Amino acid sequence: MSAEWKQVRLDELTEAGSPITYGVVKPGDTGDVLFIRGGDLLGGRVLDGQLRTITRAVSEQYRRTLLRGGELLICLVGQPGQVAVAPPALSGANIARQVGLIRLRSEINSEFISYFLQSPDGQANLGTYTGGSVQQVINLSDLRTVNVPVPPLAEQQRIVGILDEAFAGLATAKAKAEKNLQNSRALFESHLQSVFTQRGNGWVEKRLEQIGKTQTGSTPKTSDQANYGEFISFVKPADFNADGSLDYERDGLSEKGLASARIVPEGSVLMVCIGATIGKCGYCDHDVTTNQQINALTPTDGSSHRFLYYQMLTEGFQRSVIHRSGQATLPIINKSNWSALPVWLPPTVAEQKRIAAKFDALVAETQRLARLYERKLAALEALKKSLLHQAFTGKL
Repeated sequence: MSAEWKQVRLDELTEAGSPITYGVVKPGDTGDVLFIRGGDLLGGRVLDGQLRTITRAVSEQYRRTLLRGGELLICLVGQPGQVAVAPPALSGANIARQVGLIRLRSEINSEFISYFLQSPDGQANLGTYTGGSVQQVINLSDLRTVNVPVPPLAEQQRIVGILDEAFAGLATAKAKAEKNLQNSRALFESHLQSVFTQRGNGWVEKRLEQIGKTQTGSTPKTSDQANYGEFISFVKPADFNADGSLDYERDGLSEKGLASARIVPEGSVLMVCIGATIGKCGYCDHDVTTNQQINALTPTDGSSHRFLYYQMLTEGFQRSVIHRSGQATLPIINKSNWSALPVWLPPTVAEQKRIAAKFDALVAETQRLARLYERKLAALEALKKSLLHQAFTGKL
């Protein structure tokens, strides 16, 4: 760091007569004044598309935090350390108690301080003062004592210009990677829907109970720990992976526990039948047991369980699940209703297996692309942190 840079407490950089403070304690009813909460600050900007409002009367009680644009805002509660500079378009808006307001002197560039507080070094300084058992909190008294590096104004502006340009490029690259990630997933969804809605000649409709054995799982008494062990996997909704495979290693039953459970044989299709994840599907490639939140189908007519699994992912099948689950607060589809759900089968099992194999290949490619784009996103985030670290150690 250059000798021209100084380490200064944050509260020594504020305008005269404008100490670091927070905003409205009780927002009350909605009104015509835009209102910024802690959750409205993310990634160095104000998420202005989701702002709530308060009445002008309430806002006037907190005139000290009325924005004019250019102020530094920082989240104090929940996700402390998220910062942004208030854009001029939000002049006249107000802030919540969970947001700290910092009005900096004219010789201090607000964007420079914002970038510093977003940097690994700035976040580390803020993290020193982060506490609280239920939710993390930054106290104003601690925030005021955070030390920040302050070069001459021309150097601040130079660094902000470089970071603005670099981050604009990073944002474009990130948007492209995220779009490509969405497109790779959309390609699978599109192919899935087309196969099962544009069926060829000879396809027939059957109920699940006509294809094989359906059953609902059960849970041995948890009070008797002798029921649990490593004899056979015990699958719950949380054990369904995104690709339909199962996590077999989390929990298991002993031989004693198996006596009060139901085996789901290898080659079965499973579906969550209750709660927020109702309709979530999976398949097992070896024998398992499940709890009572899961229905299972074991084909006995030679049908491909992988083909049935993919069909259960379709919009049409998922709509049927929701329709049969009723309108209760907690959606649930019982075994009899689930067993009566219809699926479509091509003329031969060989055709089922051919279709399932194509989906398997598409899933593998989709996952490969997802890993690629997720690595790109991680690399972009690492580059952003590296640039910020360099900027505030005088190495940019």
